[in-house]
Formats: sequence, structure tokens, C-alpha cells
Amino acid sequence: MKEMRRGRWGLANIYASYNNTIIHITDLTGSETIALASGGQIVKSDRLESSPTTAMAAAKKAAEIAMDKGIDSIHVKIRSKGGHNGPMNPGPGAQAAVRSLSRRGLRIGLIEDVTPVPHGGCRKKGGRRGRRV
Repeated sequence: MKEMRRGRWGLANIYASYNNTIIHITDLTGSETIALASGGQIVKSDRLESSPTTAMAAAKKAAEIAMDKGIDSIHVKIRSKGGHNGPMNPGPGAQAAVRSLSRRGLRIGLIEDVTPVPHGGCRKKGGRRGRRV
């Protein structure tokens, strides 16, 4: 009898700001960390931490660790700063990280944007007349 092999699924949380890119691979519940890599671990210079090239290298490092531990398929959650005073769109490393994860041989399931959205809570900084440049 031929046994059908089911892959182990993981969850890749990608935090892509304009200053850094962090790739955090967990199990499906999100409670156990399997692999963690960031742009700061790859390059020495601060200005290069968020670049697409660095994000690809960090994703490659995280993917290899995850594949060694038996993960072969992942769902992806992309997050940027968001909230009341952060940009709502992810930084330059997000797309490069997803592409690099799939190139390493991980099957990609869902890709979801989980950037926090404000619901009219606190007042934005900048004063009554806004930020004057």
C-alpha cells in the first residue's frame, strides 16, 4: 500500500517596516517558534536592514531552519507598522521575503495582510494644524 505523505504546515509572520524586516516561522497555533531571522542579523549597516536583498537572505535562513525541522508548507501573514501613526503599507522587504520562501521549496498557502487598522481611538499626533514642514 502506498502511503500518502501529508506535509507539516507552519505560519510565517513577516513584519516589514521601513527600518527592518523580521521573518518569524511558528507552528499553526502560533505558540511555538520554529525559526526566526531578521535583516539586522544579516547586515551590519542599519540602512540596509529593510532592503529586499537583505529580506531575501533572512527568509532563506529562516526557511532552511524550518525545513530542517520538518515544515514543508506555510501560510504567510504580512504585517506593517500600521496603527494610528505608522504607514499602512508594508516595507520593501515583504514581497522579496515571500518570493524567497517559495524559492527555497516551501509551499505557500494563504497570504494575508494583518496590519493593525485604527478604529477611531486616540488622536493622531501633529496638533491642530498638522505637521508643518
